[in-house]
Amino acid sequence: MTMEINGKRLLDHINALGKIGIGTDGRRTRLAASDTNKEGRDQVVAWMKEAGLNVVVDHIGNTFGIWETDANKNEAPMMVGSHIDTVINAGQYDGCLGVLAGIELCQTLQENHVTTKRPLVVGVFTNEEGVRYSPDMMGSLVYAGGLSCKEALASVGTDGTILGDELKRIGYAGTVEPGFLKPYKFLELHIEQGPIMDVEGYDIGAVENLQGIHWQKVTIEGAANHAGTTPTRLRKDAGLAAAKVNVFCRQLVEKSGGVCTIGTMALKPNAVNVIPCEATFTIDLRNPDKAKLDNDDRLLGEYLEQLAKEDGVEITAKHMTCFDPVPFDDGICRKVEAAAKARNLKCRRMVSGAGQDAQMMARICPTAMIFVPSVNGISHNPKEYTPDQACINGANVFLDVVTELANE
Repeated sequence: MTMEINGKRLLDHINALGKIGIGTDGRRTRLAASDTNKEGRDQVVAWMKEAGLNVVVDHIGNTFGIWETDANKNEAPMMVGSHIDTVINAGQYDGCLGVLAGIELCQTLQENHVTTKRPLVVGVFTNEEGVRYSPDMMGSLVYAGGLSCKEALASVGTDGTILGDELKRIGYAGTVEPGFLKPYKFLELHIEQGPIMDVEGYDIGAVENLQGIHWQKVTIEGAANHAGTTPTRLRKDAGLAAAKVNVFCRQLVEKSGGVCTIGTMALKPNAVNVIPCEATFTIDLRNPDKAKLDNDDRLLGEYLEQLAKEDGVEITAKHMTCFDPVPFDDGICRKVEAAAKARNLKCRRMVSGAGQDAQMMARICPTAMIFVPSVNGISHNPKEYTPDQACINGANVFLDVVTELANE
């Protein structure tokens, strides 16, 4: 008989966690190491303990619920997990589904008197979103050895706080070194955060790849001058140059098959009747193909040099983030496809357009992800919604695959 997770319990946990961090303004916000993040962490830890998991916190604040027996405690564990920190004014599914489904699958196995050959570990990673502290996916990056814990703890937040101090303040400074457990394999259940599955009618996504991400901050310096008296040919308009970069980026990725977003921009002096003397903006460049991503980055750099000469402005660019595309484990993806088929669920291979904790864990063990649909592709928004049955479907496939992997 096929096991089923307790759908009502999972949904109750999702909705209960979703209420934590909603302020008087009605916006849900649980930034990393904040008071609301502590409240969410405390609730998840309570659910881990209810599920019979031993809770361990590492020095970067990653929190793990561990289920092991005397028979399997010496085996490398099967690890699952995600995050519960949010962006500002967030939805309730991003990250949280993967954490809560991990706890749920452990409870389901215990209630069905099923033990596995390997321990099961449910991880809650610190600062995945990167809103308050940089970089994003910080906890999993530190865990995988890509960033020193000391450097991460010294990160200064957008509010001037230091991450290490804040983790101590909320009681999640931890007692063990990140990476204290080497996973056998890692699997993350997540909402798609995009429209493909919803539009095409798929129930399950077997995520085989994650886009590479290059972030940079660009500053263009021109000359402020009167908007009415300065002829067009004599202007050094930083705002115009910034607009040209935006158009160039769109044309660039239309050719390469990637995506590009200029998501922040600030002009100085920011007055209606003054030509901008400075434009500062960010560029988010992504592509699942490393060669194409690197080529787009190179072409963008060449264009910035050319534009500076043509428009008589000075342009400086500083790279902020540079993550290569991450191919996930094909064997795990095939197990996801098989589990979906066994439950009569429509499945397709996927590329993750968003950065995820799984991309960091892929540095240290075979890794993959399972996607469930996001209605209208909306995420990082209170309108983010994955139907109840889609959450349950994903959690059941998650249960099947994790159980199989934990018994290898």
